[in-house]
Amino acid sequence: MSTSITSQYLARYRRLGADGAAGPLPLTGAQRRFVLVRSLDAAGRPDLVPMFFAFPRGTVDPARLRSAAGRLAALHPVLRARPAVVRGTPVLRLAEPDIPLTVLECAPGEQPQDVLRRALAGWAAAGPPLRLYVARGGEEDVLAVVLDHIACDGQSLARVVEELGAAYRDGLGPDGVPPAMAAGELAAYREAVLLQLDAEHRASAPEALAYWGGRLRAVRERAPLPRPATAPADAQPSGAAALRIPAPASGAPFPVLLDACRAAAEVLYGAGHLLPFGYPWGGRPVGAAPVLGCFLNTVVFPADTTAVPGTGTPSEAWWDDLDRADAPFDEVVHAARAAGSAWSGRLDGMLTVDAAARRAPLVLDGVAGREVRVDGRPVRAPFAVSVTQGPELDLHMVWDRTVLDDRTAEAAFAALHGALRPAALATH
Repeated sequence: MSTSITSQYLARYRRLGADGAAGPLPLTGAQRRFVLVRSLDAAGRPDLVPMFFAFPRGTVDPARLRSAAGRLAALHPVLRARPAVVRGTPVLRLAEPDIPLTVLECAPGEQPQDVLRRALAGWAAAGPPLRLYVARGGEEDVLAVVLDHIACDGQSLARVVEELGAAYRDGLGPDGVPPAMAAGELAAYREAVLLQLDAEHRASAPEALAYWGGRLRAVRERAPLPRPATAPADAQPSGAAALRIPAPASGAPFPVLLDACRAAAEVLYGAGHLLPFGYPWGGRPVGAAPVLGCFLNTVVFPADTTAVPGTGTPSEAWWDDLDRADAPFDEVVHAARAAGSAWSGRLDGMLTVDAAARRAPLVLDGVAGREVRVDGRPVRAPFAVSVTQGPELDLHMVWDRTVLDDRTAEAAFAALHGALRPAALATH
């Protein structure tokens, strides 16, 4: 096999001699992508994954909750790690399991969502990847459990919620983690990442990269670059729209959701284009422990706005894509450009699909938090669609107001909804 980006990274990491317990940890392909995106961002913004839970006022004991979060960080290496570069090699360095919790009081006329937006906008790049905020206002307190995407994927979020509630219930803190248990988790994490890198290296075979080069040769992003902000300083940087529709018993087929995003893209960017969309896909490598971390690759889908939504065209190629979905994003971008694409690697949109059963509420001393949304936060892609599947499809779309105007984005959301008509959901 020819030398791949992943194999080069592995070789550099191994030359660091970092196999000892105190040595830096390697990065998965997904983590490398998030580190790169952060480094290219003018403000150095990380990708944040927040969960918001509303509790009756006074339910949350901040000191007890911070201690419980500290236990998670003492147990799970990725929750006490920081991105670093050692001799030109991106890695994670371990730090103390100190998780901050900030209590935010609402000013008169403010809602908890307002102060949480402001707090997350001020997230300092240096610091732990897990942070907690409690916004107090009115009859409810809103707890934000926020992670840097480097430290989590969907599987990790569910476990963080479960273990945080259990540690809070039992009054556990960071000092109660047995050293042998912490050492075992550290070894399991390192092994899982190395297994992931090995899988990514195998997925970067010349045949797979030739497939992606051919698949993406004609792709070029159409979304304009962000404009300088011209709105009032207190305007929210992103817009949002949401609705719920009945879902088939088996859920909405993924190709139908891709079709719906393609319909939205035609409204946003026009017909006759092949646009790069991204969606997360994957899981822990075979043989790896179910450690916390980020193991989801971003797979690229060339959305063709000349096709007719609902015809099933995307699914014909999408199944072939899945056979090569482990090829890391950076390898795929390189393959596309080597094949003649002018694509820069920016994405015109994102699609994330989750199961409602995986979104368990955070329970603190028997009180279940009600998950709420806090829209209006900065978004990385020009627009992003999230779908939560349960008895209903919970559709949620956000867009960057420095790229897309509200009226066009709302028309795109209407097209997305229209493409998810019952006939399209029933015939796949």
